[in-house]
Amino acid sequence: MRFDTKIAIVVRPDLATWQKLNVTAFLAGAVAGAYPETMGEPYADASDNGYLPLFRQPVLVYAADDLRPVREKAVAKGVGTAVFIEEMFKTGHDADNRAAVRAVAADDLALVGLAVYGPRNLVDKLLKGLSLHP
Repeated sequence: MRFDTKIAIVVRPDLATWQKLNVTAFLAGAVAGAYPETMGEPYADASDNGYLPLFRQPVLVYAADDLRPVREKAVAKGVGTAVFIEEMFKTGHDADNRAAVRAVAADDLALVGLAVYGPRNLVDKLLKGLSLHP
């Protein structure tokens, strides 16, 4: 099935593995929280155990050393964008995360990851030239 929208996460490849996973999880949660239409239906197994719903479409993860150009283009085009900055590794909860981002001007954000969600063609243009994360 081909979707008319795309969920993409971009992370810096130089992060420790635990950081990449943490950033990806937080950014995926941002998309799910902001866009409920991205979620599928709850799951159940043959023993009738219920499970939480997952995204209804694939989430592609890309790598980029410099995330600023992607953030700038995404914001300029009005694409749903979530950011994760270095300072957030030192915080322990959402309020501190939001304060860390709020304290820094957009051009100075120390981006380690970002998520974008929007029309497939537009997201593809924003990510042109990036490779999928290995």
